[in-house]
Amino acid sequence: MGPVEWAMLLLLSVLWGGSFFFVGVAVRDLPTLTIMVLRVGLAALVLWGVIAVLKRPLPRNPRAWIAFLGMGVLNNLIPFGLIVWGQQTIASGLASILNATTPLFTVAVAGFLLSDERINGRKLMGIAAGFAGVVVMIGPGALSGLGTDVAAQFACLGGAVSYAFAGVFGRRFKRLGVDPVVVAAGQVTGSTLVLAPLALVIDRPWALAMPAPSTWAAIVGLAVLSTALAYILYFQILQRAGATNLLLVTFLIPISAIALGVLLLGEHLSGLEIAGMVLIGAGLLAIDGRVLNIGKRRSATSQATIRR
Repeated sequence: MGPVEWAMLLLLSVLWGGSFFFVGVAVRDLPTLTIMVLRVGLAALVLWGVIAVLKRPLPRNPRAWIAFLGMGVLNNLIPFGLIVWGQQTIASGLASILNATTPLFTVAVAGFLLSDERINGRKLMGIAAGFAGVVVMIGPGALSGLGTDVAAQFACLGGAVSYAFAGVFGRRFKRLGVDPVVVAAGQVTGSTLVLAPLALVIDRPWALAMPAPSTWAAIVGLAVLSTALAYILYFQILQRAGATNLLLVTFLIPISAIALGVLLLGEHLSGLEIAGMVLIGAGLLAIDGRVLNIGKRRSATSQATIRR
């Protein structure tokens, strides 16, 4: 990835890190499925509006429209449902650590299914360092819950696996020549079509009390920033840098969430959080590879000079 792709990845982590704040406000008045439907439904309206203004071409290949539905199931319905269900019985810290296994699964899935994203030692070392950084930053004590509520833990891991397959599945849109903004709109539209009937049956939203203005503001932020804009970036990065690099965002989200807490809520960084950030940074540098390549080139140049 180049500097532009890294900047896009960092911005995506901030947008998704902010979703925890928006959801935290919205759950005071609204049930989970209703929040999910409002999130993807409003995002779909925004994205189709952007497509109309920019006059982006729509795909004529029926396979693209079927793939939109598949992407919505893999990238929204399955992981959202599994992770929310898992978090009902396990601590959020442990759920975050389990979610941070997403790049590990992505390396395995992409390495097996994609010829241009093969597994190598540098990637594995970098991802291992990044995962260790997430564990350190959240707090090793969160791991004490491992082995209890096994079904909930496997549900969170299942969400990570689904994200990995979604990243690989989404590569087909580049081959089909579909614009990333159209892909983002198609995905959230597919998610809305699947989730809306479930929310109507389970949550019965017409029977809920009218949410507070702060809840509506949080829903708008969640839909426009953390979903519509975030998925435009998601599919741009996927087309430019591949599934493995894209899902490194999982390591950056905890950093963004903590940074937002420091900047907006006056929270203070702990030593463990700083150490975790350093480990994540080292892992990302290893995966990027350029720093290591510079060292190798300098070593080769020095050896060539000595021989002369």
